[in-house]
Amino acid sequence: MSHYDLALIGFGNVGQALARLLLRKRAELEALYGITFAVTGIATGRHGSAIDRGGIDLEKALALAEQGQSLAVLSAQPAPGGGVNFIHTCPAEVLFENSPVNTQTGQPAISHLHAALEEGMHAITANKGPVVHAYAELRDLAQRHGRRFLFESTVMDGAPIFSIFREPLPAANLRGFFGILNSCTNLILGRMDQGETFDQAVAYAQSIGIAETDPSADVDGWDASIKVAALSTVLMGVALTPQQVDRQGIRAISPEMLADARQQGKRWKLVCRAVRDGQSVKSSVCPELVGPDSPLYSINGTSSYVQFETDVLPGLGIVENNPGPETTAYGLLADFINAARG
Repeated sequence: MSHYDLALIGFGNVGQALARLLLRKRAELEALYGITFAVTGIATGRHGSAIDRGGIDLEKALALAEQGQSLAVLSAQPAPGGGVNFIHTCPAEVLFENSPVNTQTGQPAISHLHAALEEGMHAITANKGPVVHAYAELRDLAQRHGRRFLFESTVMDGAPIFSIFREPLPAANLRGFFGILNSCTNLILGRMDQGETFDQAVAYAQSIGIAETDPSADVDGWDASIKVAALSTVLMGVALTPQQVDRQGIRAISPEMLADARQQGKRWKLVCRAVRDGQSVKSSVCPELVGPDSPLYSINGTSSYVQFETDVLPGLGIVENNPGPETTAYGLLADFINAARG
């Protein structure tokens, strides 16, 4: 039996979904994997922080978060401000880092993960920024400390995108990939195709929590671009930033373009592509017309799809239907189990 103390940075939708999943899977983790755990620290941006070496009551933490109250009442000692100070103070073997994504620099998540690895923790994140901007640094730091830096939830939530290349596909060299990696724009384009205006479709995406108050990261292609960069960096060994991806969003898609596509029996999709070109990778995110002969044609709503082209498998596709915080939380949990199993 192995016991792990866990620390969480970020306790929004994903952090709370992870807490609920940990509670639901507690008995299963112990029975099947010999893993027991306690959450010894939670740090939030707006609702305070808590540290308790004896373990924080997750049900009480969830209740406080849902009521918009501070978690500080659960702390057995003063919890320092700032994520790095929190990590150095909190006794834990695993850090779950779920702060907001910074596509430009990856901070402060990079500093959080760096501090966790220096403290001897496994570092697990759903944040794409550190994967794009500091993958090699964090990977090497984890190896030096005998720990794991894992990030399955950064692309397509809980779908096994990165882990499938670690074990199930030995000696498979990735030549390229294409797909729909941003579920928000896929939903918006689908609703526009049904007659809504761009603003109406965006408002609906915001109302169900798929789009932020400022939807530019999605509709201008930044979220898709950083996912392309992450896949290229990790799976193809060619480091890219989102700024290096040829990017075009969906703002220019007009009702007339959608009507013309319908007449052709086609649909507009925001398509991500990357292909190896010698020692580099050519990558793009841009709207494309796809017909019924394309696997992207039937990817609707908030679903996502990626198809990998390797030197041994000409086409291997993965579909994720209607993801949400719960599927992201599962990716974090899977990383925890894999780290614990070595």
